[in-house]
Amino acid sequence: MEKVEQVEQVLRAIQDDYPDDFAWCYGCGQLNENGHHFRTGWQGENTLTIYNPSPDHIALPGFVYGGVVASLIDCHGTGSAALMLHRKNGHEVGDDAEPPRFVTASLKVEFKKPTPHGVPLKAIGTVHEIHPKKWKVDVEVFANDILCATGEVMAVVMPSTFAKKE
Repeated sequence: MEKVEQVEQVLRAIQDDYPDDFAWCYGCGQLNENGHHFRTGWQGENTLTIYNPSPDHIALPGFVYGGVVASLIDCHGTGSAALMLHRKNGHEVGDDAEPPRFVTASLKVEFKKPTPHGVPLKAIGTVHEIHPKKWKVDVEVFANDILCATGEVMAVVMPSTFAKKE
């Protein structure tokens, strides 16, 4: 019998529910045709983003450019905070309620091992409420089940000044 490889993916992502005015982020905006299109959803009590770096996302042949890993941690953190606050507010992805949006207040990244290119990267987040408008997300990034990077994202509810002006 032929072995069928199961590809892990995020079926229901918080970014799918962002309104068009806020769906342009280079990392996670679905309307940015040149962006990464990171998608963050639930995996049990943790959050999950799976990403396949493109061929040009290299530091040197065989390894992912660290800026892509940092971007993954950044957007995974803000998406995770949005997921958690959305749930706290009584909603889930896809229930037609507009989710909260977050921006990054601080980002810390530690590279543990070189990140191999050519395999999916898996970001797993653990979310901690610090304040109703400020959340900390601890992120681990794996490639082939090897921990390659860790990060801490301090995410804050997006200020109203970011809203589109009429």
